[in-house]
Amino acid sequence: MNQLSESPQQTRDSRSLEGFFPLVTITEGCGIVLLILVGVWISYYRGGYSWRSDPKLEFNWHPLLMIIGLVYLYSNAMLLYRTQRNVRKKQLKLTHAGLMLFIVLLVVIALVAVFDSHNLASPPIPNMYTLHSWVGLTTVILFCCQWVAGCVSFLFPGLQSPLRAAYMPLHVFFGVAAFIGAIASCLLGLNEKAIFTLKDKYADLVPEGMLVNFIGVLLIVFGGLSVYLISQERYRRIPRPEDDMLLSR
Repeated sequence: MNQLSESPQQTRDSRSLEGFFPLVTITEGCGIVLLILVGVWISYYRGGYSWRSDPKLEFNWHPLLMIIGLVYLYSNAMLLYRTQRNVRKKQLKLTHAGLMLFIVLLVVIALVAVFDSHNLASPPIPNMYTLHSWVGLTTVILFCCQWVAGCVSFLFPGLQSPLRAAYMPLHVFFGVAAFIGAIASCLLGLNEKAIFTLKDKYADLVPEGMLVNFIGVLLIVFGGLSVYLISQERYRRIPRPEDDMLLSR
């Protein structure tokens, strides 16, 4: 009797979530392990953290904050609409935008750290000549453009619903593209750091090199699971009658 009394929307929603929560749990577990390993790597092998008093240690903020912001938090911000299915649309939009703004703040600090560590080194280290730096800066620019366009499109009350609907597929596409770019940039940066610091020892399978490699594999797994969850149509949040009304408020 309970099954028969369910609304079509409830039935469709429950079917769409088959396998969703186990995958989210695995994804979040991989993300937490990833952050722990990055923290262990920087604290144990790279000497910890500092600011401008020690440019070499100031650099260590760069990989930590980039992985926290442009990987872990970015994934959770994109998945917010699917993990928090019963929250009102307006609250989700504000939380999503707030998370993205916090990520921008982390990225700015991470960029200051890396440029400082290069410019204050003795002798100074050249900036923006590696593939990692090019991919990374492109990703940051795309991410910031996405945030601005998203705020204008989905939080500005005067914008018409058809324009919002037309922009939505582009917002999703370029959001996922920026996330994949962030994963690629992190992988390039990890490999670059391992080669520059370990040199010939990297080929000897030293513990730090293996830890860096394992962090890279976790980045791929976490990124792949995140993109899968975001791209599956059956996991989409079911629209509610009040959503259209809330868009204009």
